[in-house]
Amino acid sequence: MGIFFKLGWFFKKEKKRYIVGVTFLALTSVVNLVPPRILGLMADQLDQGHISWGQYGVLILAIIAAALLLYGFRYFWRKQIWGGAAELERQLRSKLFNHFMEMDRTFYQRHRTGDLMAHATNDVSAIQDVAGAGVLTLVDSLIMSVSTMIAMIIFVDWRLTILALLPLPVLAWGAWQLGNQLHDAFDKSQAAFSRLNNKTQESVSGIKVIKTFGQGAEDTAAFDQMVADTIKINKKVFKWDALFDPLGTIIIGLTYTITIIYGGIMVANKTLTIGQLVSFIAYIGNMVWPMFAIGYLFNILERGSASYDRVEKLLDEKPQITDEYADKSITADDLSGDLNYHINSFAYPDEPQLPVLQQINFTLKKGQTLGLVGKVGSGKTTIIQLLLREFDKYDGLITLNGHDIRTIPLDVLLQQISYVPQNNYLFSTSIQKNIAFSQADAPEEAIISAAKKSDLHNDILEMPAGYKTLVGENGVSLSGGQKQRMSIARALLKQSKILILDDALSAVDARTEMAVLQSLRKERAGKTTMIATHRLTSVMNANLILVLKDGEIVERGTHEQLLAADGWYAEMWQRQELEEKVGE
Repeated sequence: MGIFFKLGWFFKKEKKRYIVGVTFLALTSVVNLVPPRILGLMADQLDQGHISWGQYGVLILAIIAAALLLYGFRYFWRKQIWGGAAELERQLRSKLFNHFMEMDRTFYQRHRTGDLMAHATNDVSAIQDVAGAGVLTLVDSLIMSVSTMIAMIIFVDWRLTILALLPLPVLAWGAWQLGNQLHDAFDKSQAAFSRLNNKTQESVSGIKVIKTFGQGAEDTAAFDQMVADTIKINKKVFKWDALFDPLGTIIIGLTYTITIIYGGIMVANKTLTIGQLVSFIAYIGNMVWPMFAIGYLFNILERGSASYDRVEKLLDEKPQITDEYADKSITADDLSGDLNYHINSFAYPDEPQLPVLQQINFTLKKGQTLGLVGKVGSGKTTIIQLLLREFDKYDGLITLNGHDIRTIPLDVLLQQISYVPQNNYLFSTSIQKNIAFSQADAPEEAIISAAKKSDLHNDILEMPAGYKTLVGENGVSLSGGQKQRMSIARALLKQSKILILDDALSAVDARTEMAVLQSLRKERAGKTTMIATHRLTSVMNANLILVLKDGEIVERGTHEQLLAADGWYAEMWQRQELEEKVGE
């Protein structure tokens, strides 16, 4: 029953709804006592042989009236209780989604997408059942069993009632034992479902890679094995769950046996009438649901409790990047200025003993362009991640117009930055809506202008529906270069003070790259731009170029200065020029 205490915050908030629902549910249980009593009276009068058609008609009308009342009462309790369950589902889903939006990079490194989806779907549904079917089962079975026992004692006989209900404590004890086993089994079952959900999501998302490498059979085999493991774990849930019904059937059978034997003796001894015995047997029929409900209730509660613990564990995690020390007085107008980096050392949280950046010091004047070059793993993207505040714990300082970026409210800082990564994410909607993602009300002219600046407009016009063309999940219908240029168009439409291109032109040819860069120079005049790339032609016009190696700056200067220095940059420039000529 602990899950009801865990959900106490919700039941307190929705107490009026549940009071009304429980009241009508109680009235339903009370009215359910009427038909067995009427059947008993009818049986007694038939046994005595002096029932009239008028009396018969009154009894039938009473049963019809009870049925109509039950119809009305059931409508109102269903509306309130199931409505409450739907409201709990809405609140939990909203809370989880908002939590996902607040969490930072490290959170998503610990949790896979499929696992998070399982929490937001399967677990929430199990918790919702507690507020709906759980409340119904608990209240209905409790009220019906108590009211039925009272009716048995008042209208029939207290001795027969006590004897007939003697097996019930055995049912309660058995249900408690099985419930403990069910909780542990269901917790493992939900975890297995999360793993299976994540595997499905990964396989579908990576279907191109799987097919390209001819790994379809191997991936299917791995999936089948995971399904088999999940089924094996779920069998334990079904095993414990399946023991409830047989236990209830045995107890009900014992109850009927006691009633027939002892009740028959009482009828033979004239201490009980035939009508009373008929009513008692009908009342036992009313007790069947509460008996079976114990098993059903434990199933719902244990599933809900295990799922609630999983969801709460997720919600208890706090983001490492917050506005705890933010200066709320800082606005977008305060961020037009120079960008300064003074990083003595930085290491990722999961490997604090291995610094990935050391002695990163530079100043980028407002309106200038910065080029970041170097081998894979040299630290280019890490420098960008710090500006995006994906990590805040580093030895040093990054300032924008004199403000420590850790004191700038996140929504203010990120609104002034447009970031285009190498691996772009596109939504399963039209090209137009993807470009206008950060500005949904952008006029069509502005969207077309952004597409032209990223050299994508002509490609779009060749598509079946133009700007209305659906790109598919994550742009599956587009080439790598088209996806990159669409992301650049999306960033340009935002008109941010800082534009970051992180190897964002790696999938386009040299001609397209030159066209996009030329357009960017015109568009970004007077605005700050950062370009991390392996292609040196992308940064040859930058005001400052940093060459990184093992997280340190080993060369710095303009394109001409670095060529004159005859270092790594000059060597790579000559090599890339030769490769381009050979390619031609």
